[in-house]
Amino acid sequence: MYVATARATDQEMVERIAHHRARRPAAWATVEAPTDLARHEPRDVRTLLIEDLTLLLSNHMERDITSAEDATVREVEELLALEVNVVLVSNEVGMGLVPPNPLGRAFRDALGRVNQAAAARCSEVYFVVAGLSLRMK
Repeated sequence: MYVATARATDQEMVERIAHHRARRPAAWATVEAPTDLARHEPRDVRTLLIEDLTLLLSNHMERDITSAEDATVREVEELLALEVNVVLVSNEVGMGLVPPNPLGRAFRDALGRVNQAAAARCSEVYFVVAGLSLRMK
């Protein structure tokens, strides 16, 4: 089951989501949910692919910036407690330029901590760049 966290908030995102839908195999069960991902507990599914934690954090930040990081980590914990294989996708935003505004820096730092929390709880972790994967754990 593929769980998409993107929201179509503008025309560019509408097009991006349409592109992702078109590339996704038709046989995949798909849930589009900006938050509360574990409530879509799968039936007859062995693997959940969550794409992605970056947008999940962003969705929580739109609701309440002060609790967004904790809410995102809590969702990761709920997902990993399910009796299925869980694949979490996230972005690494801390390796680029420092954002020029406080909100951008807060997001970058929070996502770094969310990624660390997720990696600590996962049995395998891969870093993927340019289609090449490096096993980290």
